[in-house]
Amino acid sequence: MSEENTKKDLDNIKELGISNIPKQDERIQILPIIGQVEGHMMLPPQTKATKYEHVIPQLISIETNERVEGVLIILNTVGGDVEAGLAIAEMIRSLSKPTVSLVIGGGHSIGVPLATSADYSFISPSATMIIHPIRMNGLIIGVPQTFEYFNKMQDRIIEFITRTSNIDRETLKKLMLQSDELLNDMGTILIGRQAVEYGLIDDVGGISEALKKLDSLININGNNRP
Repeated sequence: MSEENTKKDLDNIKELGISNIPKQDERIQILPIIGQVEGHMMLPPQTKATKYEHVIPQLISIETNERVEGVLIILNTVGGDVEAGLAIAEMIRSLSKPTVSLVIGGGHSIGVPLATSADYSFISPSATMIIHPIRMNGLIIGVPQTFEYFNKMQDRIIEFITRTSNIDRETLKKLMLQSDELLNDMGTILIGRQAVEYGLIDDVGGISEALKKLDSLININGNNRP
């Protein structure tokens, strides 16, 4: 490996947590979404974050690389920028290659549509998912247009989740708006199998189950090619 390639790999490890995007010798790519999803505003340097501008080129590289046959998305996120998270979720959903997501630790807030964006989703038994209405930090101008924007953004999230999972709209809205004793706020915490019972996630499992399912989807996708 040349000195230039070595430096590039070290820079990628520092910035993205992986050595190459994507690795040319791997048929399965790992896409980690951890910490807080960073969008238009930069987070403090001590905050663990998944940067929007890093994920976009990763997804494009995955789509255009013929050697990549499938993607495993690993989620442990507290949420973050709503527009950036939803944009990433839509990009994952639009990939032509099979995708499987695995929620470990947590898939909270905008992490919910990120989890359901895959073709098939898993959650580990102890992982949690928090469903709640949109919240905004900082200065908010209290005019009708602001509340209309919130409502439209909320509808976009609900539409995406119901389109990419087996939960129905009314159940999802009920979970978002109810009071949960664990949250001390509006919303609901679902732990492991509860997320599957509500139809939000497809199955309970871990790395082994997720990789087996992805391999199965890759085989089906390969058989369906002309």
